Amino acid sequence: MSDYIIQVENLQKTYLIGDIKVHALRGINLDIKKGEFIAIMGASGSGKTTLMNLLGCLDVPSGGQYLLDNVGIHTIDEIKLAAIRNEKIGFVFQSFFLLSRTSALENVELPLLYRKDLKKSIRHKMALEALETVQMQDRLDHYPNQLSGGQQQRVAIARAIVNNPVILFADEPTGNLDTRTSLEVIAVFQQLHQKGITLILVTHEPDIATYADRVITFKDGRIKSDVLNTIKCSALDDLKKLPIDEDEGE
Repeated sequence: MSDYIIQVENLQKTYLIGDIKVHALRGINLDIKKGEFIAIMGASGSGKTTLMNLLGCLDVPSGGQYLLDNVGIHTIDEIKLAAIRNEKIGFVFQSFFLLSRTSALENVELPLLYRKDLKKSIRHKMALEALETVQMQDRLDHYPNQLSGGQQQRVAIARAIVNNPVILFADEPTGNLDTRTSLEVIAVFQQLHQKGITLILVTHEPDIATYADRVITFKDGRIKSDVLNTIKCSALDDLKKLPIDEDEGE
């Protein structure tokens, strides 16, 4: 069994806009080990979000090979892709995408509704455990408009991990948050990482990327650099260094 959860060889993605071909990815080679925390950086249009969509099985490549947990993603149909997304992958986005008229607990339960093998009591228990993981167990019955931005993102993270995914993708998860709240969210990611979840974080913020084990930078659809982070930063430690009256946020 391979130590790698992601293996990519010559991955390509081309979009046709009218008569013009846009090469979003130009032959990416990438291996990611199980349990790694990866930050992906790059300017707008560099290919980082395109890569995340391909790795997260939200899109299919135009060429190349992609193995996710030893499964050839480039060879399977949409039905199997959907099953893999539900069973193995969690997503967190910059926008929280919580249902406004649904409580925190019910929002987290949503992915479990596709699991016909689960009784309501089991779905409730799994959602509660996910909210406890992100320290939101005291906000179970709150609606999104009763929660701060940071709290809403925590609920979104709980929803992403409720199915116990092997890999979690986060696309600019701190983009709408202030400094303190961003560190609180990254601290949650680091705690999940310590539990063995593989994390792939897309960000344009260099300060946020310092909390990852490895930083991959994209430019013009290619990998510009792939660097191990030798200075391990702790978001919890950095939170303690913030003045009480600064960036209090939410």
